Amino acid sequence: MPIYAGCDIGSTTGKVVLIDENQNILGSSIVRSSHGPQATADNAMKLALEKAGLEPGVKIDYLVSTGYGRTNIKGMNEDISEISCHARGVAHFRPDVRTVIDIGGQDCKVISITKSGRVADFQMNDKCSAGTGRFFEVMTRVLDCTFEQLAQEALKSTHPCQISKQCSVFAESEVISLVNNNIPLEDICAGIHDSIARRINGMVMKVGMEPEVVLTGGCAQNVALVKALENLFGCKLATLPENPQLMGAVGAALFALENAKQ
Repeated sequence: MPIYAGCDIGSTTGKVVLIDENQNILGSSIVRSSHGPQATADNAMKLALEKAGLEPGVKIDYLVSTGYGRTNIKGMNEDISEISCHARGVAHFRPDVRTVIDIGGQDCKVISITKSGRVADFQMNDKCSAGTGRFFEVMTRVLDCTFEQLAQEALKSTHPCQISKQCSVFAESEVISLVNNNIPLEDICAGIHDSIARRINGMVMKVGMEPEVVLTGGCAQNVALVKALENLFGCKLATLPENPQLMGAVGAALFALENAKQ
């Protein structure tokens, strides 16, 4: 049985998706980034093969890598940008989606896609951690809470505070001031999510939002962020049948299948 693989090496996690020639997912994995892209890819591949019930040394017929570390993976047949892979992965499950918002650990991307799942336009924020997973990480450290607690507290708020600073460093100082002024935790957490939503909305406006809209990446499972974005957009975000964090690896695997046949 031919096996095609997509390997997405991001800044904080590595993802692998294995599919067969009928586009069925055989196995997938998400692992924390290790010491270097190759080590992360090896760990993710080992786990994905294990979940698929396949031997560690089984032949991968075609491997496409994507993400930050995509050019440093041994044995890959080619590398493709994560923008194209996220678009392809989303289109596979939701061909009706036209706008993809991918929030990773170090960057945020807004992608406009065609009916065939190709990239029509995109905006990318990779110069600053505002609007990324790293921004959330900074805030959880300041507030001494987990990502889950940050989101759950935000959902309790009825009076979100205003966090005006976009830069993580300045926003951190702003949040510390709010804490010292005894602002309720839930209002601070809601303000943090609203701040990120406004930053993302600014990028969406540049690309032009067209329904349906879907959120991918690790932050896609943050219910408070989803709610903040839906409030700004005035519409519900589309859902995916698979983990949104796997969309880049799914797209890479689909490209692997297509390009192997060519």
